Amino acid sequence: MRHLIDFGDLSREEWDELYDRASRIMDAPEQFIETCRGKVAASLFYEPSTRTNFSFQTAMLRLGGTVFGFADPNSSSVAKGETLKDTIKMVSSYADVVVMRTPWEGAAKAASLYSHVPVVNAGDGGHMHPTQTMADLTTMTRLLGKVDGLSIGLCGDLKNGRTVHSLIKAMAKFKGVRFFLISPRELAVPEYMRAFLQEHQMPYTEVTGLEAVIPQLDVLYMTRIQRERFVDPLEYERNKGIYILTRRKLERAKEHMLVMHPLPRVDEIAVDVDDDPRAVYFQQARYGMFARMALLADLANQPRLERTPPVEIGTRPVCSNPRCITQTQPYLPPLVKQNGGVDCCAFCDAALR
Repeated sequence: MRHLIDFGDLSREEWDELYDRASRIMDAPEQFIETCRGKVAASLFYEPSTRTNFSFQTAMLRLGGTVFGFADPNSSSVAKGETLKDTIKMVSSYADVVVMRTPWEGAAKAASLYSHVPVVNAGDGGHMHPTQTMADLTTMTRLLGKVDGLSIGLCGDLKNGRTVHSLIKAMAKFKGVRFFLISPRELAVPEYMRAFLQEHQMPYTEVTGLEAVIPQLDVLYMTRIQRERFVDPLEYERNKGIYILTRRKLERAKEHMLVMHPLPRVDEIAVDVDDDPRAVYFQQARYGMFARMALLADLANQPRLERTPPVEIGTRPVCSNPRCITQTQPYLPPLVKQNGGVDCCAFCDAALR
């Protein structure tokens, strides 16, 4: 059973194959309208989403399939106290693929342990967002012709930005990529991501200012300061509006540089930037639909498991991350993996203490 929990689940060859399929869909969508005929996707969105939710639904419909699910957990049995395990067991009995977005880090990994069909991580808290990474890579490849050798600036909330974490992991599959990590010190990338960069010998420079590095970039990936991820409202107030991309700042950028953003934006990109030909974030959203079509064409047509493998029953969380799925679902097994030689929670990647 193949799932997409983390972009690291894919090899470079598998990604190249997915991009090739997405490219063929973009060029001749009419050839794929029967690809998922008779297949059903379950859309489980435990937190708000516009682009990802609509993108997946549209992708499945364009392939000839159908969709059911919820966009508000209060309208489901979750509100009655149903566990994630039971929800997934039930939903995967009805669907051919499960797409889920949750505020809990590691939830998609947990769901994959109990599902009879492939699970796709559509965002798990501030952890990972692998299908946004598919949209990002599709955009870069389609518009720049390559990903290898690019200088990429990641700007904004790099601590809580799951799109950023997924993109960094994906870039380990490419050659010669250099990162400029642009953030306030308190919103810098988590230590497990820094360990990942070092383990994979990926060059990176951490800075707090945008304007000094913008002339060196092939891609500027803006992100919003995520109010919903802050425990302390004062910390959010200190950091909101700290980076705002304007037409004036773009004067120093390369002519071919792409301005990307996973959206939604708040105030980090001025509206007048939209008319600059380098601003491709709305194209990026459309490319994401085609990338998700390529993914669903594969996963929704996999044979389902009649029985899932037995899973050890946990007795207490081994992870101290308060946003980890193990904090609310204590039956989950105590899974551990290594990141950069450090023992980490296999669900959320947080270092174990």
